[in-house]
Amino acid sequence: MLPTDHDPKELERRARNINPGGWAVESERPITTLLGSCVAVCLYDPKLRLAGMNHFLLPSRTASSGDDADVILAGDYSMEVLLNTMLNRGAAKQRLVAKAFGGGTIVTSILMAIGQRNAEFAREWLEREGIPLLAQDFGGAWSRKVIFTPDGGDAFCRRLPINQPAMQEVVAAERDYEQSLLRPSRPAGEKKIELF
Repeated sequence: MLPTDHDPKELERRARNINPGGWAVESERPITTLLGSCVAVCLYDPKLRLAGMNHFLLPSRTASSGDDADVILAGDYSMEVLLNTMLNRGAAKQRLVAKAFGGGTIVTSILMAIGQRNAEFAREWLEREGIPLLAQDFGGAWSRKVIFTPDGGDAFCRRLPINQPAMQEVVAAERDYEQSLLRPSRPAGEKKIELF
C-alpha cells in the first residue's frame, strides 16, 4: 500500500496535465499525461526536487511539412525545451536522471512505426546528452497514463486498454496526424501563417 501522499488517484487529482506538444517543470505539483504512440520523458534533479515532463508525437520535425505546429510536437524540439527549462530553474545537467514512457502501437494501420521511432529517439537523445535512463516502459499494444512527482522523482505508469472511450480519441487523433504527414506539403504559392 502506498502512503496517502503517493496514492496515484490523489496524485492524479492534484497533477498538472500536459497534452501532445506540451511540457511542464514543477517543484510542488505532480505532472501527468496520457500516451499512445507518443513518448513522455521525465527529467529529475534530486537535489532541487525539480521534475519535468514532455509529451512528443514524432522524433523530429518533418522537413517537408513546412508546418510550424509540427515543431512543438517533435521530440528534438521538445527535449531541448524541457532540458533548457530545467536548467533555467536551477537544475544541473550532471545531476539529471530520466524515466521515459510510451511508444505504444495503438494504431495497427500506422506504417511509420511512430511509437518505436519515438522510443529509439528518446533513448538515443538521453545517451547522447549523458543523462541516465533509470526506468522505461515502451512499446506494446496499449496506452499509458503517466504521473511524475517532484517530491521524490517517482513515476507511476498505468497501462490502459486501447478500447476505452478516451483512448479512441487518441487513436483517431494519431491516425489523422499520420495521414497529414503522408500528404504532400502545401503548394509553394500558398501563404502560411507566421507564429510569433
